[in-house]
Amino acid sequence: MTSFAPNSTPNFDRVLEQLFTTLVSGDRRGTREIVDAVYAAGMPAETIAKDIYWPILESIAAMYRKDQITTLSHHYATRLLRSLVDQAQARFEMKAPRGRRISMFCGPNETEELAGQLVADLLEADGYDITFAGGGVANDEIREELGQRESDTLLVFASSAKDAPFIRELIDEVRGSGAFDNLQIVVGGGVFNRAPGLAEEIGADVSANSPRELLEKLVSESTARNERWVKTTRRTRSAA
Repeated sequence: MTSFAPNSTPNFDRVLEQLFTTLVSGDRRGTREIVDAVYAAGMPAETIAKDIYWPILESIAAMYRKDQITTLSHHYATRLLRSLVDQAQARFEMKAPRGRRISMFCGPNETEELAGQLVADLLEADGYDITFAGGGVANDEIREELGQRESDTLLVFASSAKDAPFIRELIDEVRGSGAFDNLQIVVGGGVFNRAPGLAEEIGADVSANSPRELLEKLVSESTARNERWVKTTRRTRSAA
C-alpha cells in the first residue's frame, strides 16, 4: 500500500510514475490508494490537479497520439482520471468572486474535454464566473453566447492541431465584428503547447501552457491584447 509521511511533500516523480502505471492498466484500487496517500500527506487538491493530474493527462494524450499506448490503456486512463478530477473539484477551496466572466471551449475529443473540465474547475475555484461547453460548438453560437453573457474572456483550451484553422476563423470573426473590443482571447494547452508562436499568429491575446500558468496570466496579463488587432482597431477608429 502506498503511503507518505503526513504533512510532507511527496516525491512528484514517484507519484507521477506510480499513478500513470495504475491508470493505464485500469487498476482502480491501486489508483485510489495512491491518491488517498497523497491527500493524507496534506497536499491541497488544487496542487494535485495542477501538478499531478495535468502532466499525467498530457502524457497520456501525447503517447496515445504517437501510438505508444493502446486504445484500451487510453480509455482506462481517461475514465479513471475523470473520476479523480471530479473528486478533486469537490475539495477545492472556493475563492471570492473576481467579477470576471469567462466563456470556455475546447477540442471535441475525450482527452481534450477532460483537460477542459480540469481547467474549468480550477478557474471556478479561483473566483471566475465560468461556463464550459466543451467542443463541437459552431462559431456563430459562440459569438452569440459571448454577446449574451457579456463575457470578459473567451478561453479556448486543449485543442488539437486540426482545430487550429477553426479557432483562427473564430478569432477573425469575433475581432472583425467590432462588437467585442473589450474581450480578451486566451488560448492554451494542446496544439498551442506543441507549436510555439501559433497563438500570437492566429490572433490570441494570451497563451498558457498549463493550468498553473493560465491562472497566473489571467491576473498578470489581464489587459494584454494582440498587437495585430490593436493596430486594426486603431485604423478603424481613425477612419471613422
